[in-house]
Amino acid sequence: MKKSLLILMALTVIACHQQQAVVVPPVAAPLAERGALLSQQNVDATIYQNSSAEGARLFEQCYELAKLRLDQNLARPHDLPAAVIVDIDETVLDNSAYQVTNAAKGGNYTKESWNEWALMGAAKALPGAVEFLKYAVSRDCAVYYITNRATSEKNATIKNLFELGFPMADEAHVMTMEGDVSDKTDRRALVSKGHYVALLCGDQLTDFDQRFKDRSNELGLPTVKALHDTLSRYFVMMPNPMYGTWLDAAGGRVDSLKLERKAAFLQQRAY
Repeated sequence: MKKSLLILMALTVIACHQQQAVVVPPVAAPLAERGALLSQQNVDATIYQNSSAEGARLFEQCYELAKLRLDQNLARPHDLPAAVIVDIDETVLDNSAYQVTNAAKGGNYTKESWNEWALMGAAKALPGAVEFLKYAVSRDCAVYYITNRATSEKNATIKNLFELGFPMADEAHVMTMEGDVSDKTDRRALVSKGHYVALLCGDQLTDFDQRFKDRSNELGLPTVKALHDTLSRYFVMMPNPMYGTWLDAAGGRVDSLKLERKAAFLQQRAY
């Protein structure tokens, strides 16, 4: 009896030990693998932007809306000559081929690889972009391209735009980033000084107002709601699921921290 009791106690201890969850702390991926993991996280978005009929139709739809909004705004009283301001990347030029190349190689954005791509001047026009801007010119609007491409990339960008048939693709109307200042406020103000800005188009909300850079409060949604009427009237938003301030809000801008920050972001919102 005593022996049986000892055996029973031993089996109970073993069973209890087996039921305890073993928590294995996550092992950080080696540095060489982290870039490839980040690159793979962007694949679906890149395929959508690069190849989907849905994405192409969405751009067409955006520019159809842009034409309607432009006509409405030109009908409003204004004393200055009219202008349209557009961003360049993922607004009028399609850089998804750059993202596809990165994904195929397991790489990510770097200033060096981006500069190489920009200087190639190989970006294609996004659906509806050339037609809309030509229409804007036919309505006596000036067209300004305000971009955060570097000054060193300006000539290649102008050439790329010109060869695709974009109007007013010249030194005066293509406004690149000065130094490292990505804030477009001053450049927009410079255009507004001599023009009635009838419409703005961009793939980032900061292409309309720098206040959208701050995503600390509910990822910027309250600012969208506060400026809803103005956004609806004067700004047309283009789709870009590949990169932007929205993604920085979730994963940050430091590659070495993005995997963990994205994982934490998803855990907080998972059901």
